[in-house]
Amino acid sequence: MKTIALRFGEHFSPECGTIAAHQEIIDKLGFVWYGKMGTSVSDKVIADIKAADHPQILLIRSGKAERYWAKISEIQHKVPPLSEIPEYYRDTAGTFKTWFKIKEFELAARDVMSKCKVASSGNALGEVSKHSMSPYFIITYDESEVI
Repeated sequence: MKTIALRFGEHFSPECGTIAAHQEIIDKLGFVWYGKMGTSVSDKVIADIKAADHPQILLIRSGKAERYWAKISEIQHKVPPLSEIPEYYRDTAGTFKTWFKIKEFELAARDVMSKCKVASSGNALGEVSKHSMSPYFIITYDESEVI
């Protein structure tokens, strides 16, 4: 399968943290929109993600060992209704270039970074991410090995 891995930090999140803030909206609405700042994800990559039987993206907490699979149902470039995103980034929603509609978060296996490969090089995500400042990576993975 092909998808992307996104780094996230806790610089601007509320005290509860990024994942918990998004989970609060999932608990209320059954979904939440997760925004990606910076360069937008290409339509080709979006099509690859959507083609999966179980579309998902990998979220990597910068500087920590936490990794989450975010199960997604939609991807778009336009800003969703503000009531469908966490309050802490509603004022900056226009700076996000790609939005992922998440229906569930799942804590990823501890070794997920070694089982996902960066598509451009074939190297393990764990190794590539140590030496790169890139905010996201196009990755491939064997669903039976990482889920």
